[in-house]
Amino acid sequence: MNIFLQPAPLRAAVIRLIRLARLGSYRFRLKIGAVERPHYGYIVYNAARLAKKLNHPRISVLEFGVAGGRGLLNLEYHAREVEAIVAIKIDLYGFDTGEGLPRPVDYRDLPYHWKQGFFKMDVRSLQAQLTTAKLVLGDIADTAQSFFHDHEPAPIGAVIHDFDFYSSTAAALKMFDANEKYFLPRIYCYFDDTVGNETTLYNDYTGERLAINEFNQAHEHKKLALPYHLLARRAVESWYHQIFIYHDFKHSQYNSFISEENQQLRI
Repeated sequence: MNIFLQPAPLRAAVIRLIRLARLGSYRFRLKIGAVERPHYGYIVYNAARLAKKLNHPRISVLEFGVAGGRGLLNLEYHAREVEAIVAIKIDLYGFDTGEGLPRPVDYRDLPYHWKQGFFKMDVRSLQAQLTTAKLVLGDIADTAQSFFHDHEPAPIGAVIHDFDFYSSTAAALKMFDANEKYFLPRIYCYFDDTVGNETTLYNDYTGERLAINEFNQAHEHKKLALPYHLLARRAVESWYHQIFIYHDFKHSQYNSFISEENQQLRI
């Protein structure tokens, strides 16, 4: 990427140098965004911290839409680093058909941008490279239903949504209707296809954004909401707009206190 297109080109250049040279600790590099796929690191790290405060020894992180597998391999890297920092175990699951994108159902799946067969996976090659992550192959309409029975996962703390389509994303979001034992009360989510460009023109009536809006409309006590603390930062990265936090207001641990014990202000 041309650093001169960035709002602060010098800052972008320094961060790129720190990332390439891996200068400083992982925690430091993550804080300034000097890691590959910082959005992956952000949601995994913060999910792990929340789980630790709620006394969970283990969490699950899901990636919907594995494609070639580079994201899932990168997720393994972030999980290893975060496990060492937070002292918690992280299980990774990657969902995909293995056959590339299915046929778009209708306009909501943006057939002017996506084609059937895009992002086909070399399953055997990827399996050979993965060290801890597990692939969950099949139609998400089916695997979303069978996943909990087949895997009995630790509570889900972070989810990467990269199914591209409205229809697939809507099917994946139905997993949030499962028993609360499978989820943290707040889940860090990244939705890849919600910003786009002049070709994709993502909007609230198609694609992932439509799936998010319909989920919120259909659930009184479960919502996907923007993290305004990120959007208020002095230097706002584009991926900040792609982070959503899933809230289950009726979750038995939603109101568990996790903040600083002493917040008394001095006169």
